[in-house]
Amino acid sequence: MSAPPADALADSLRPLTDDPAGAAVLCDIDGTLAPIVRRADEAHVPEEVSLLLGGLARRYALVACVSGRPAAEARRLVGVGSIVYAGSHGAELLEPGASRPRLVPAFQSWEGRVRAFAADRDTPELRKLRVRIEDKGPIAAFHWREVPDEDQARARLEGLAQEAESAGLATHWARKVLEIRPPVALDKGQAVRDILGRSHAQAALFGGDDATDLDAFRALEGLLADGELEHLVRVGVASDEGPPGIVERADLVVEGVRGFARVLEVLAQA
Repeated sequence: MSAPPADALADSLRPLTDDPAGAAVLCDIDGTLAPIVRRADEAHVPEEVSLLLGGLARRYALVACVSGRPAAEARRLVGVGSIVYAGSHGAELLEPGASRPRLVPAFQSWEGRVRAFAADRDTPELRKLRVRIEDKGPIAAFHWREVPDEDQARARLEGLAQEAESAGLATHWARKVLEIRPPVALDKGQAVRDILGRSHAQAALFGGDDATDLDAFRALEGLLADGELEHLVRVGVASDEGPPGIVERADLVVEGVRGFARVLEVLAQA
């Protein structure tokens, strides 16, 4: 996929660049700002992207990162303290300058049970498959990217997902990761609604690459239909592993993290 021509890219972003003071820039992190890597703790947001986000925060009404990572980890990874972070798919909100995120109480109450479930499944069998367990507070993530036998690992995790659901927990599948979550209705869409509800933005952009980002697209579409937004730009970050809906539902499609960085550059230059 080739990058959109410069003029076409600028035209697509004009709903925001015409009035930055009334516009919000929101995005995912992994796969959008940072390349997907084998281990979550190896992810890296390029310094030039962090600088772009910091500059946008000084010009636009709102800049936010909406991530499945804990909010504090998202801030550490991005490295910009002047923007909003919604972590754990909306269970946490970390405001600019705040030392700690605000956690949805219903979500927090399940943290011990999720951790206990993950600890009980940290078995020799799972370790032999090289499945990695990531502790994300109230969420446990089971990663099978680049394990020796990805099909066998996926099959085992499908059984584990059934066990979680039988135990009253929620499950979510993403790019070679299974998340075990509290059974609380939270997603990136609700996070986007909460964030925008605290601003006066009339135009909004959201960029993402994965299935969870489609929830953000849907939320923004609802805000537009309800008249709470006047303009919307959905940016789909295309990849080999991303769901087709990211490209199909997007107003603007870019290739990988470099493509989204170009979006940020145009927003900053306008």
